Amino acid sequence: MKKQCVVVAMSGGVDSSVAAALLKKKGYDTVGITMCFNLPDATGKRPICCGAQGIEDARRVAHKLNIRHYVLNMQRVLAQRVIKDFCQEYIKGRTPNPCVRCNQYLKFDYLLKKALALDAQFLATGHYARIVHGQDYLLKKAKDKTKDQSYFLYRLGQEQLKRVLFPLGNYTKEEVRNLARGFGLAVADKLASQEICFLPNADYRGFLKNQMPEAIKQGSIVDRQGNILARHKGIAFYTIGQRQGLGIAKGHPLYVTEIDPKNNRITVGKKEDAQKREFLVKEVHFISRPIEKKVAAKVRIRYNHREALAQLEPFKNKIKVKFREPQFAITSGQSAVFYQRDIVFGGGIIEKVLG
Repeated sequence: MKKQCVVVAMSGGVDSSVAAALLKKKGYDTVGITMCFNLPDATGKRPICCGAQGIEDARRVAHKLNIRHYVLNMQRVLAQRVIKDFCQEYIKGRTPNPCVRCNQYLKFDYLLKKALALDAQFLATGHYARIVHGQDYLLKKAKDKTKDQSYFLYRLGQEQLKRVLFPLGNYTKEEVRNLARGFGLAVADKLASQEICFLPNADYRGFLKNQMPEAIKQGSIVDRQGNILARHKGIAFYTIGQRQGLGIAKGHPLYVTEIDPKNNRITVGKKEDAQKREFLVKEVHFISRPIEKKVAAKVRIRYNHREALAQLEPFKNKIKVKFREPQFAITSGQSAVFYQRDIVFGGGIIEKVLG
């Protein structure tokens, strides 16, 4: 009987390397593909995924596992689908999440199609998340809640989930490193890669200034009464809830509470002024079935936010979210992800904070 073929997205890190090793051990015909974006390697301690060193590390792991390995240049797709949106959103005073778009358009669209074109039955990644098949395919949090990445995967649908494998979903990070040592993989103790691969040393401000210098314009920082307190360096350099780098001495901490791209103005206030309860979500996606009436759910408004109880209400082609308790720094451009217990059932992009 012919083995089922799985393509593994191998970044050269410990997670995707162990994912490939586990699938090979389970008897799959395993093929490694590393996405190449022609990016320079980071000069700091943390490596970038898919950089030159990552490609070489993935190649060595594939050789160790005796599996085929290919490098796929996806620079054009990254530029069109992720970097362009990243820059435009910041210029509009919004704070995007490029990892969500990378998963949506690169890994689980473009790369998945390439895998199927190679006659593979599945695409696997090193994400910490789980897929459960019941009446529908369900996306669930990982066993290791400190490493859970389900937030970044909420835009997956049924057709994708039936073709995707997450071999690490039932392991903790420490268990994965121990497995890597057991498999004899040289990347067992490799540091985690930096969060956004195309930002050299995580300097998004320098990146934006280099990509769109003409769009970076200074403007006013005002208080809630409209009094001018200082000058900002460009609204793209600020985000809701930001406290550092404002250059204002007021006798108490100030936080960015509003970004107004139309008037090129930033409003600051006390921390409680950045606490809001209600907002609209656009580009809504449900993994299985859309909601048709008000439902209670837990909602996470950024990756490092602890999801909180809220009411979801369909509103035209959007969703109105109302938290039971005010939350700090609800930010336009970020993803709001909806949970029932440990199941992700949908999400979308925060469009507008209502109050």
